[in-house]
Amino acid sequence: MTGAKRAIGVMVGCVVLVGASWVFAQDWPQWRGPNRDGKVTGFTAPQTWPKGLVEKWRTTVGAGDSTPALVGDKLYVFAREGGDEVIACLNAADGKEVWKSKYAVEAISGPDSRVHPGPRSSPAVAEGKVVTLGVTGVVSCLDAADGKLLWRNAEYKAVPQFHTASSPLICDGMAIVQLGGQGEGAIVAFDLATGSAKWKCDGEAAMFASPVLMTVDGTKQIATLTEKSVVGVALADGKFLWQIPFVPMRMAYNAATPIVDGQTVIYCGSGRGTRAVKIEKQGDGFAAKELWSNAQLAPQFNSPVLKDGLVFGLTNRGNLYCIHAQTGKTAWTDSNPLGGFGAILDAGAVLLVLPEKSGLIAFKPSGEQYEELARIKVSDGPVYATPVVAGKRIFVKDRDAVTLWTID
Repeated sequence: MTGAKRAIGVMVGCVVLVGASWVFAQDWPQWRGPNRDGKVTGFTAPQTWPKGLVEKWRTTVGAGDSTPALVGDKLYVFAREGGDEVIACLNAADGKEVWKSKYAVEAISGPDSRVHPGPRSSPAVAEGKVVTLGVTGVVSCLDAADGKLLWRNAEYKAVPQFHTASSPLICDGMAIVQLGGQGEGAIVAFDLATGSAKWKCDGEAAMFASPVLMTVDGTKQIATLTEKSVVGVALADGKFLWQIPFVPMRMAYNAATPIVDGQTVIYCGSGRGTRAVKIEKQGDGFAAKELWSNAQLAPQFNSPVLKDGLVFGLTNRGNLYCIHAQTGKTAWTDSNPLGGFGAILDAGAVLLVLPEKSGLIAFKPSGEQYEELARIKVSDGPVYATPVVAGKRIFVKDRDAVTLWTID
């Protein structure tokens, strides 16, 4: 869809302003990449895929499912070591520690605590700073060069049922963070320099989805899924611009990051399918006009990607699927389940999917059928973080370590 190029042009100016000397084409400075859309730049798929990748280094960093952030020659990781949450900067070339900062945090309890004791939210790196959201709702901002703590906020004590997973967004000198849970929370814009709240959008608690930026008729908006809705919030002052009820049912969650394609927002949730709306100016406000709905296909925890007018995702049962983004009609669904957790990336000529236990899979971005090109082992245990792909390098965070693999 042609709107994808427009959306990228709008978004890139707000989310990757790290400083001129820090900006590299292959940076992955936040959740789902430079534009929070799962699109990889600078990757060339091999004509013949190898049976295995080359392990360059492996560094133990602590427990957690947080995806690292890559900026220049530095890799920023967020994990848990014992009673502390740890933010660390590694040299991307050899995995050696550049600096590390930690703070004490209470152990979590609940059905997710044993397997997932560490953070799930991914760091955001921009304007020379690193912003993290801890598993108990602690927001931290550090100097990206030396790890010095600039500010920290632990105001919101409530968290979603399975703890925090929404990843911060840095834009226009602010850190946008979704906080709270179970009926109590807000979308908060923290001043990146001071940590003071520039605005709070109360009334919508966080679940597990992450916010993205879009612009409609010159108005910058934060689009995101909350505990019970899909909302658009003004970046300037945090006021609601539009809102769509989207209440999870039974064992379903609002976990997928929405897709922004120009003025179109594609959102989805298990048990409720995938839907597309167009955000339009209406008088002094905005309205969401429904374009289509596909009741059959949606993920549980995966965030789909948009590629050449096609939406690719992983169902709650772990089946890869493809939807036509113009009409919402199902293109295909693969019959072989891969597992409900997984990450999908648009890597140009191929799509890459990393299910929790199936290894790294490359497949063709086709609307005709699923065609697998390669399946390569990248971990001895399950993986819940998104891989970071930069050129021939693939950084994989598993249960307690980060490994750099290369395609040679």
